Amino acid sequence: MTEPTNILLYVTDPEASARLYARLLGREPVEASPTFVLFALPSGLALSLWARTDIVPPPTQTGGGSEIGFRVDTVASVDAIHADWRAKGAEILLQPTDLDFGRSFVAVDPDGHRLRVYARTEDQ
Repeated sequence: MTEPTNILLYVTDPEASARLYARLLGREPVEASPTFVLFALPSGLALSLWARTDIVPPPTQTGGGSEIGFRVDTVASVDAIHADWRAKGAEILLQPTDLDFGRSFVAVDPDGHRLRVYARTEDQ
């Protein structure tokens, strides 16, 4: 079976989005052009930022209808990453909160793509 290898986000300004993701992810892109940016993540998954105006066929949706989840090991890590991302200029939609599954916060990128950092309570 084919395995997913890349998350593609359609963005208005790939270079501006890349600057935010580089700060939040703590890594530089491995590929960058005015219309496309690629980050290689430690998990082996890639994160791509693609200019919305350059995609064939053109997308009909905008950001915010789904999330990218970043699972971390501890509740303390959720709080620490939240503080770090806020200091790096991330817009926070949900402050660290205890939910049914664990502790979580949600940030959003300039195009409305939601980034959820979470730790499962049962893992603690």
